[in-house]
Amino acid sequence: MSFLLQILLALFISLLGGLYVLGALRRRRPGEPPLDKGPIPWLGHVLEFRRDTAKFLERMKKKHGDIFTVQLGGFYFTFLMDPLSFGSVVKEARAKLDFNEFAKHLVKRVFGYHPIEDDHKLIQAASNKHLMGDGLVLLTQSMMNNLQNLMLHSIGSVSDGDRLWQEDGLFAYCYNIVFRAGYLALFGNELDKTSGSVEKAREVDRKESDELFREFRKYDQLFPKLAYGVLGPFEKMEAERLKRLFWDVLSVEKVATKENISDWVSESQQVRDERGVHKSMQDRHMFLLLWASQGNTGPASFWLLLFLIKNPDAMQAVKKEVDEVLHETGQEVKRDGPPINLTRDMLLKTPVLDSAVEESLRLTAAPVLTRAVIQDMSLKMDNGREYKIREGDRVSLFPYTAVQMDPEIHPDPHTFKYDRFLTSDVGKKTEFYKGGKKVKYYTMPWGAGVSMCPGRFFAVNELKQFVFLMLTYFDFELKNPDEEIPDIDVRRWGFGTMQPTRDVPFKYRLRF
Repeated sequence: MSFLLQILLALFISLLGGLYVLGALRRRRPGEPPLDKGPIPWLGHVLEFRRDTAKFLERMKKKHGDIFTVQLGGFYFTFLMDPLSFGSVVKEARAKLDFNEFAKHLVKRVFGYHPIEDDHKLIQAASNKHLMGDGLVLLTQSMMNNLQNLMLHSIGSVSDGDRLWQEDGLFAYCYNIVFRAGYLALFGNELDKTSGSVEKAREVDRKESDELFREFRKYDQLFPKLAYGVLGPFEKMEAERLKRLFWDVLSVEKVATKENISDWVSESQQVRDERGVHKSMQDRHMFLLLWASQGNTGPASFWLLLFLIKNPDAMQAVKKEVDEVLHETGQEVKRDGPPINLTRDMLLKTPVLDSAVEESLRLTAAPVLTRAVIQDMSLKMDNGREYKIREGDRVSLFPYTAVQMDPEIHPDPHTFKYDRFLTSDVGKKTEFYKGGKKVKYYTMPWGAGVSMCPGRFFAVNELKQFVFLMLTYFDFELKNPDEEIPDIDVRRWGFGTMQPTRDVPFKYRLRF
């Protein structure tokens, strides 16, 4: 009987341990946010969260208020939904809330890359040096050269036949062109002497970048499931194949054979080499750099161009500004004339386009900003209330619903208003209010604080250059003028710029 009792006791202890691990025994403590563990032990709400993040968080907010804790796949996430209280998360010291701790697990799973010590700081330093300010001068020129190669490579022999309408999907076209030009601007071009001539080298760039983009799209479509760790068996095999392909194509050895490699890529590789990072891990880091720099700008360019097409007043205002910038520099687009030279300085003189870009991102960029809780702490809300948060949990913000779609901050939030971020004297508007209080974080497509995208200035430059060239060189329109703007693919909530549920057919041709 004593032996049987020991067995039963052991089973009972094991059951308690299992329930603890699954989170079944967690209870809300005094001072903590409302706790909602969900219907399934350990998994909690993860299935509903993945199905439609925005809808789930709106439901939780209606149920619990502006702060609540939910269980998602074995972790407890506290979501803060009051934009006036965002500063308590964004400004909190890393000793309590750490972005890196969460991010390093994600990059291991998604890219096979194992971050080194201070990895985020190294990326930030290189990006600050080469992807903004004066560092953008060379990259802008390189991006322009590559955009013109991809979009205008037949311009030297324009005939009336070349002005026939060409048809494509707007999303496919935008993503293809912007991704390839950005990739070539960052990772370099084919050497002229390797191919035998300048034109042959450019042809190699066009061909190889197109092949790379097609493989990238396959990986991009698997990305959300890969990030959540829910790939099926065949999807896992395909993801591994694609990873190995990109590790090979972007290997340090192969990139070194190119010319015009950006200082951002070169310095990132050199620093890791000096730190003793193995070459194979450096190759994986190259893949991380590619996705981080080019995974969102293509989709963002699609939305921006589509919103302009569907809003004639916006298109007219942006086109007028583009023409004025060209005129100020004495440039004119004409048959057999030289390609335009769009510089960094010219891109700083486009407040109307800047507002249109920001408005497009407000409508379509939806990252989830997450920090790991390093030690027990308190979050202070704007209304003065404080909530205790446990070590080992996560704290997250979802600005898309909390800020960008808030009708009090942005009236008529689902409508594209190209001048929403313009003042009456065509300056940048930065004052937005909620409850009579100024909102500091009034739109957050790039994140905020330590997790703010370090490549955001380069990304905006890419968008503006692409739209500038489209408006300057091409006539374009939707095949069906009454085509409605497609819905957002809700499966991609949380991973930057959203993608459409379907493509939109359009046609384009050279203007001259």
